[in-house]
Amino acid sequence: MNLSPKSLEKLRLLINEDTEYRSGPQLVRLFNNLGFNDTYGQGFPSRWAYTDGKLEHINGTPQLDRCIKEVFSPVNFIERLDDLDVYIAEFNKYIAFDKWKIIRNGAEINFQRLDKIEVKESSKPNHATTENQFLSREFSNISVQKIGLEGMVSEVIEGRIKEIEKCYSSDAYLAVIIIAGSTLEGLLLGLANQYPRQFNTAKSSPKDKSGKVYEISKWSLSSFIDVAYELGLVQQDIQRFSHTLRDFRNYIHPYQQMSSGFNPREHTAKICLHVLKAAIQEISENISKIKM
Repeated sequence: MNLSPKSLEKLRLLINEDTEYRSGPQLVRLFNNLGFNDTYGQGFPSRWAYTDGKLEHINGTPQLDRCIKEVFSPVNFIERLDDLDVYIAEFNKYIAFDKWKIIRNGAEINFQRLDKIEVKESSKPNHATTENQFLSREFSNISVQKIGLEGMVSEVIEGRIKEIEKCYSSDAYLAVIIIAGSTLEGLLLGLANQYPRQFNTAKSSPKDKSGKVYEISKWSLSSFIDVAYELGLVQQDIQRFSHTLRDFRNYIHPYQQMSSGFNPREHTAKICLHVLKAAIQEISENISKIKM
């Protein structure tokens, strides 16, 4: 299958963000299973640049077909097959212009070559929140105090939010990204320390090779985000965009920023600030779920 740049761009989004969030190591494993021999470490490019490069390399080869089948594999969507059908329908809108169509037949994913370009609207609604929809959300009177963190943590986090807003209005976008990421991590760490049983028993809690859950102090921001989603503290769009914030925050290391060519913009900083505010609002509304 040979796809146009527009279709490959959509496929990259499906791989990196939409069907599930895939971290750098997860992307390396995905493409290594297709015949590559990459390693993840210092100097690794941005996830988007890495995936774009790999898709361009395998475009028009059997590896691209295998990649698509892996992304849409029904086993990854147990109890979420409606979501899978939505993702397939959305992708079909793009590859229709390449005269291709994906068909799910039960647990099988097949490709159909089209004689002509077919342009049809999907009968299923797309429930995934777009970036613009996420950024259009408004937050008023968000309160860390409602979450009920112990000690002075709430006051520190509220002070940081004010500082982040000052940085944003002063065009200090890198500062916004770094402080927002560390603040979100501090918020989730505070929750985990307050509700250790709920966090430690979550299926997505990080574990060593023997299956033992790591000490909470050793958890990564990625793990905190996934467990918060599993516990119902945040919705899926917050989980997805929180991982985006986590990726950006990694550029706290100058060499990582230099090697990737990352240059923070207003739009990037706005996403990160929105993620933090949205997470605080949703957690304050859902905290009763883990108090039970």
